Amino acid sequence: MTTVDQSHFIELALSHHVLKFGDFTLKSGRKSPYFFNAGNFHDGTALAKLGHFYAKTIVQHDIKFDVLFGPAYKGIPLVAATAIALARDFDRDVPFAFNRKEAKDHGEGGTVVGAPLQGRVLIVDDVITAGTAFRESIELLKKHEATCAGLVLAVNRQEKGQGQHSAIHDIKTKFHIPVFSIISFTDLYEFVSRHPHYQQHLPAMRAYREQYGVDET
Repeated sequence: MTTVDQSHFIELALSHHVLKFGDFTLKSGRKSPYFFNAGNFHDGTALAKLGHFYAKTIVQHDIKFDVLFGPAYKGIPLVAATAIALARDFDRDVPFAFNRKEAKDHGEGGTVVGAPLQGRVLIVDDVITAGTAFRESIELLKKHEATCAGLVLAVNRQEKGQGQHSAIHDIKTKFHIPVFSIISFTDLYEFVSRHPHYQQHLPAMRAYREQYGVDET
């Protein structure tokens, strides 16, 4: 059952054209009836609201961690906004870090910016498809002798990866890491089914779920 918070998040994403319905070709080549681009949260007010949703998800699930980490590039504003929201809205002052795509060869050098990657690190990202960026993050944590406390996403697409399971399922089973999300495809489907303005997209979403969907939380 989609909660009020999840409905508000979907409405926020729609109002900023982060979430769009239509006919989109994904990097995988699949034709999707919706597209989510967190890069369109590109003003201060929207980013502040987004950070609150991430922070509230973390607090509601009582995730234990020492450092927040955002994978470059989209994860950089996400992790900063989440850290700010945790401090501002939930009185939790936590360190955060992000990485560069290429190592800096002057100054302090290295690929990590911000707090040291140590202890239990919680990764903040937007959407997982193939899971490539996540695996790169895991390798980076290993180099710093840190462990992954979990992964928090904006959207769980609940669809097959390369095999019969989702990339999120593979992450959970291979790395034994919990994965959380603000919303899932199920939440989005329920939202569309309840709102007359968007119900025209319901048949396409139903067909997409039947073809690619997985019954995983």
